[in-house]
Amino acid sequence: MRSDTIKKGYQRAPHRSLLRATGLKDEDFNKPFIGIANSYIDIIPGHFFLNRYAQIIKEEIRAAGGVPFEFNTIGVDDGIAMGHSGMLYSLPSRELIADSIETMMNAHSLDAMICIPNCDKIVPGMLMGALRVNVPTIFVSGGPMKAGKLEDGTILDLNSAFEAVGAFSEGKIDEKRLHEIECNACPGGGSCSGMFTANSMNTLCEAMGVALPGNGTILALSKEREELLRKAARRIVEIALDEAQSERFRFCNILNHKAVHNAFVVDMAMGGSTNTILHMLAIAKEAEVDFNLDSINAIASQVAHIAKIAPALSTIHMEDINRAGGVSAVMNEVSKRHSALSDFSRSAADASLRSMSNTPHSLTSHNLENSSQILECQDSNLNPQSILYLDALTITGETLGERIASAQIVDSNVIRHNENAYSQVGGLKILYGNLAREGAVLKVAAVAESMKEFEGSAVCFNSQEEAIKGIAGGKVKAGNVVVIRYEGPKGGPGMQEMLTPTSLIMGMGLGESVALITDGRFSGATRGGCIGHISPEAAEGGLIALIEDGDKIAISVSKGTLELLVDSKTLESRRAQWKPIKKEIKSKWLKRYSLLVSNAANGAVLKTDL
Repeated sequence: MRSDTIKKGYQRAPHRSLLRATGLKDEDFNKPFIGIANSYIDIIPGHFFLNRYAQIIKEEIRAAGGVPFEFNTIGVDDGIAMGHSGMLYSLPSRELIADSIETMMNAHSLDAMICIPNCDKIVPGMLMGALRVNVPTIFVSGGPMKAGKLEDGTILDLNSAFEAVGAFSEGKIDEKRLHEIECNACPGGGSCSGMFTANSMNTLCEAMGVALPGNGTILALSKEREELLRKAARRIVEIALDEAQSERFRFCNILNHKAVHNAFVVDMAMGGSTNTILHMLAIAKEAEVDFNLDSINAIASQVAHIAKIAPALSTIHMEDINRAGGVSAVMNEVSKRHSALSDFSRSAADASLRSMSNTPHSLTSHNLENSSQILECQDSNLNPQSILYLDALTITGETLGERIASAQIVDSNVIRHNENAYSQVGGLKILYGNLAREGAVLKVAAVAESMKEFEGSAVCFNSQEEAIKGIAGGKVKAGNVVVIRYEGPKGGPGMQEMLTPTSLIMGMGLGESVALITDGRFSGATRGGCIGHISPEAAEGGLIALIEDGDKIAISVSKGTLELLVDSKTLESRRAQWKPIKKEIKSKWLKRYSLLVSNAANGAVLKTDL
């Protein structure tokens, strides 16, 4: 066992003495040491009960023959940090969480791990840390909260509360209605009830095989969720007690290129948060998997969007997906769609697309069509009838195909069949163009048809705070494209989520007449014509920095383009006069972060080589 490093031999008598002080007995030193990476935090609705979850897991680990050691990570509640300087710390917290996992597990040579995340950056941070440690690991999240409901039957979620602020500011609802929404939008513990970032990442853990079936959809604080905890605890001890299984189920043997691919397939089928793109790129880098934005568009072109969940469809939430068959039913249905992606063809497509994006013109629909044609060949690792890698290993021991074989759609109004999909392409799209030479992200699943081809005049803001004041103050009108810049990973620093400005736009009734583009990012609750992750960002000299009020900006979902319609001579003149805006950064941590962070197209990971 790996833990023998700290518990075996006469030289480890001092180590054992310290361990005995925590309650260990002689018999415990022959058992596997299991780390429980918890994220219990009182202020986060999806986490305030996780201390109770850890107790259940510890009881099961002891009963199964293991020794549990619980430790905790930090966490930021994005909803509470939203709209003020607290959001600067959200994305950077992902790196701290990954570092914490690596530090605790490797410093103490623990044999295996259970991770208990739920919300926001905690899931990807734990995944990144687990990849570095590379011991058998199971993810079992806290679970989603129930959707809220008003007395009149209106279904609510956190997004309802944010959009109500915009509606109130416009006089569309009164203070009593605002308070009623506030008191009912989040009715209890769990990750926010829609397909926001937390639930998106928790469902992708199922797709990657690192969590048990139901991890993304079984409600928090339910008997079913408690049983999931117990199953995970028993399974991790079963693996840790067996040397061969411990080797077979090392984390990197499960979260590999097949798992990353499968995650993006499910992401497209369910229209996940745009933040999943950012996090999965970072996870792929930790797993040493060559995946980039071009690869994502190639997958999206072949996956039907079969499940719309809030914010894309305000009446459907995670509890509905669970009732309709869960993520396994989604994957089973998606697997029926013919595809022939292969490692060879994917690499060829990636190379082709990268060469296109490096040329001084945007990626056109013709380019994308050619990339799809490149992908038409066979691979023995893929079922020729499936877009998914069905032979991918899961933590429970079966292949993904075996896991989902019997899963069925119970309610086709919630999870549709391929032939009746909301769209025959995925719910997320990468746009390119002179404004996004390295890419930008759009949740096309949450965009009205009228906004998929849009041209408008720019209204520019150099921070989210400026934008909130400007939008609330009536500076933005129908036909505008709101530009929020210097909010990227480096420029923010920290790449703030823009839920407050996007919710103001929706609440003010401008959701189908105003677009928003930013080098920042969005909450998973954001909907509308909102394009984020623009790379290169303003702080590194991206073209978004040169936009001026009144400039025309064109967005085309069908072509996959984002273009600033300003002639080259004018842009050259602006470039010669441009000086980057450098914000005063008082935080020592955020200063270090801004010096080391890469842009969104690279997952906003920290550079390790200077």
